Amino acid sequence: MSNENQILELALTIARQAGELLMNRPASWDLTEKSTAIDIATQMDHASEKLIVDAILTARPDDGIIGEEGANRESTSGVTWVIDPVDGTVNYFYGLPGWSISIAVKDENGVFAGVVHSPTTHSTWRASRGGGSFLNDVRIECNNPVELNRALLSSGFAYDVTARYEQLKIVNALLPQIRDLRRIGSAAADICHVATGLVDGYFETGLMEWDLAAAELIAREAGAIVETKKWHGFNLTIAAGSQLFEQISRAIPE
Repeated sequence: MSNENQILELALTIARQAGELLMNRPASWDLTEKSTAIDIATQMDHASEKLIVDAILTARPDDGIIGEEGANRESTSGVTWVIDPVDGTVNYFYGLPGWSISIAVKDENGVFAGVVHSPTTHSTWRASRGGGSFLNDVRIECNNPVELNRALLSSGFAYDVTARYEQLKIVNALLPQIRDLRRIGSAAADICHVATGLVDGYFETGLMEWDLAAAELIAREAGAIVETKKWHGFNLTIAAGSQLFEQISRAIPE
């Protein structure tokens, strides 16, 4: 087994351990605000990140870490882990399904391993650079070709309420032209749904590296195009098969 495959297996093991921890929901909540009053973290976000970081450093003490909840450290090995301990915290807090744990691993050439684990939907996505994408060990591919007027899209909305006015411009432009729109609650899971063909495409503004890193590799290895570009002062991410990607990009107003 190559070093990259060993790291992917380690990421899978750690993601599942974090999932087991998170499935034991607390009786009460300790909430902290992040970017806005509606952007929250729970004590379980922090507990999950601690479990993930401790497991990584026990196995690979020289690796770097970029974590949503602040567990950052520089790499001396050339390898850095990018982790979101609970992607979809609002879902998790309310007891809704679909939240996930996202773990990506990168080197100087980009992300080479990615895992997104969604315990409540019994879904574990994984990918390696050049090795394809898998859902629960079954190889997956995105839907392609898909016409815009037959497309099921997914999206999410910013915690900065003022940014939602800009995002609504995209929704207003696309909604009359597509089959329907879904709001799952986890960006990582949304992008993995594109990879699996559970939705045809995805768009969202304001994603951070920990939201995107693992799922982007999974989607690309499943044949999707994933691109982030500047739009109205925001980073706009679009993910879809090649035909639909071009149609979504053209339909979004400049």
